[in-house]
This record gives sequence, structure tokens and C-alpha cells, in this order.
Amino acid sequence: MSQTPDYTERLQQKMGAVGLSSFRSLARQAGVSLWPVRQLRQGKVLELRSRSLLAIAETLQISLNELIEQFSPPSPEREAIARSEERNAPEVKAIAALQEEYARLQAQMDAQRSTLEREFQRASLEVLESWLLQWPTAARAARENPQIPAGRLLPLVSPVETLVREWGIEAIAAVGAEIPYDPQQHQLMDGTAEPGDRVRVRYVGYKQGETLLYRAKVSPIAP
Repeated sequence: MSQTPDYTERLQQKMGAVGLSSFRSLARQAGVSLWPVRQLRQGKVLELRSRSLLAIAETLQISLNELIEQFSPPSPEREAIARSEERNAPEVKAIAALQEEYARLQAQMDAQRSTLEREFQRASLEVLESWLLQWPTAARAARENPQIPAGRLLPLVSPVETLVREWGIEAIAAVGAEIPYDPQQHQLMDGTAEPGDRVRVRYVGYKQGETLLYRAKVSPIAP
């Protein structure tokens, strides 16, 4: 013979949380009789009308689902779910640990990436230091005095050329050079040309190792 469950203590804890000291005060506050309260204490929550359940749940300041769950006797289905959750707990913890480790490594990689970017920028600025400091003044002087020979400005560009060389970037021919036309590395600015025809470089192209960055712009040379 099954024993009637007793949820009196649990109900008193819920009542105490909202300042209710007696079952009568609970019934009065919820606007119900003492019978629904008695049914609740015996775990017969599913036998109550929805209106009474909602009134009691609102008075206890909990959801209807929580009221039903807290004052219902354990069913075989609920026990099976609980046992399943208990069996799977180690796997769940392992997955959570992996997710935490992944998040930690991701944050570490982001921090390292930021550090490398800052170091790269600092190294580049060290090479460009003289250009950064002198070029704005030289450019203003050239604008204010167009008679300044352009040759006096060329040395200021050498830090940029040095940085480009350190990155392994090479120019595709020099401006004004006459070379055989290669459509893979050259871009015609006007006219037509067949591979191997002589063309003149008007704008330098660049490549980095085997990677083509910019094709050189060329014009065909009239025969």
C-alpha cells in the first residue's frame, strides 16, 4: 500500500519566501478554500482546477509549471528522465569542459594575433620612421615652392623601398623599359600586342615570390 506523500514542509518553505505564516493565510491571499491547499500538501496538484492552481502559483510568486513540478509525486517517466540525466552527466561535463577549453584557446589566439599585428606595425614603423618624419615637411615645401628639384625628394622615399624589399616584393621591370609582352604579367593600356611583341613599361607591376600582386601597365611600341 502506497503512502500518501507529504509536501507540507515544501509548501511552508514557499510560503515563508513570500511572508505567509499559515495555510489559512495562503488560502485567503489566493482567494481559495483550504481544500486546494490540503490537496497541494498531499501531492494531488493535478486534481486541482486550473483556476485554483493559477491563484496559488501567483500568490507563491512561482510559475504554474514550477508549482506542478514541485507538488507532484515522481512518476516513472520523470524518474527515468532523472536517471538518464544522471548517467549522461559525465558526458555533459566533458562537453562543457571542451567548450570552455575551446573558448580559452580562441581568446588566446585572438590575443596572440593582436600582439603579432602590433609587433608587425612597430617593425614597419621603425623602417619608415625617417620617411614619416620628413615626408610631410618635404611635400609641403614642394607645394609651396614648385622650383624644388624632384631629385631632392627621391632619397626620402628610400625607407618605403626598403620595407617593400624586406617583404619580398619585387618590381616587374622598370618604368620606361622595353620588354617582350607577356599577358600574364603585363596589362595593355592602349593598342594591341601579341605575346613576345616589344612593349614599353609605363607603370611598374609587382610580385611577391611566385604570387602576382599587380600587373605592369604597358604600351605597344610601334614598329
